[in-house]
Amino acid sequence: MTTTNGAPPDAADLRKRVADLVAAHDPATTEQTEFLAARFDAGLAWVHFPPGAGGLGAPRALQTVVDAEFERLGSVPTHRDGLSIGLGMAAPTIVAFGTEQQRRRFLKPLYTGEEVWCQLFSEPGAGSDLAAVGTRAVRDGDSWVVDGQKVWTSMAHRARWAILLARTDPDVPKHRGLTYFVCDMTAPGVDVRPLRQLTGEAEFNEVYLDGVRLPDSLRLGEVGAGWKVAQTTLMNERVSIGGRPEPREGGLVGVVSELWRTRPELRTRGLHEELLKLWVAAEAARLTKERLRQQMAVGQPGPEGSAAKLSFAELNQRISGLELELLGTEGLAYDDWTFRRPEGQDPLRRGAGFHYLRTRGNSIEGGTSEILRTIIAERVLGLPAEPRVDKNVAWKDLPR
Repeated sequence: MTTTNGAPPDAADLRKRVADLVAAHDPATTEQTEFLAARFDAGLAWVHFPPGAGGLGAPRALQTVVDAEFERLGSVPTHRDGLSIGLGMAAPTIVAFGTEQQRRRFLKPLYTGEEVWCQLFSEPGAGSDLAAVGTRAVRDGDSWVVDGQKVWTSMAHRARWAILLARTDPDVPKHRGLTYFVCDMTAPGVDVRPLRQLTGEAEFNEVYLDGVRLPDSLRLGEVGAGWKVAQTTLMNERVSIGGRPEPREGGLVGVVSELWRTRPELRTRGLHEELLKLWVAAEAARLTKERLRQQMAVGQPGPEGSAAKLSFAELNQRISGLELELLGTEGLAYDDWTFRRPEGQDPLRRGAGFHYLRTRGNSIEGGTSEILRTIIAERVLGLPAEPRVDKNVAWKDLPR
């Protein structure tokens, strides 16, 4: 979509489009889903996406202009917890590899939050080595029949759709025998079971797939090219986890800094020095994320997203440890051990004990820290690749 003179929309044009939309749909009186649907139709959901897919084909950097203008005019989406997989991972993958029909079917309800998404990637026997997944998809006419087990699946208990990586050819090396699908979570044979975590909650799930029949129209990308499609998802996932925009003292460092200011009786010289180190590290990480977003504005996310996610995980764990040290025995009083399946993820509202336990998972979810270090070593620093003895071996012949 272009302006009347044929040029892509610029910042001034986008501000006018936002103002026109807000004038036609008063955020104070328009229901949020309806407002988001109007925003999608106007191409102001993701301005860099193509017209018809919630965008205008504008430069990605202009999304910040649109978001700031909506905020200035009193329209900030709320209740978006639990939508990160759809917004941050499924949507860019569908835009990159989906058909026009798939874009029309999935993107709008994904953006408005009417349909929640989850990610069926990890398996009990293939966590860090994602290319080793064993869930099978076998062609049967115009459909695929899927059997297998997935694990650590966030929000599967709420999801209407899932992105699914499955093995369609066990006779070729592991990276070449995968195909990528959209999975209907309401299809017969999909069984979602809660997986209680260290925190006591079941934010994650196990998902069993028993003879699940998926039409070929739910395939994303070519048969056997699932690894290539998954790379787009994974790069966006790491940016989504590690590259979220934050204000200064946003996130957990803000919680601990506020505790330091309001509870002077907890202070010691040693803890003060540790807080200063972590505050500086958090600020450096925040500015690094900002630079990453600027890089993304001119292209696709690269391996730099792995560095942002790695620093996010390590810093969060150190800050949560300092919070416990500050509070002493008070910090050991766990706020709530009630088993529940949360509707969203907002750990900052919980106590110090929850922060400490939940951040242990930060170095596992979205790619383990060990895998991320390998990516950084090979793709950022250009160091020699690790020896891979399974590179030319058929998946079915690999020891398991």
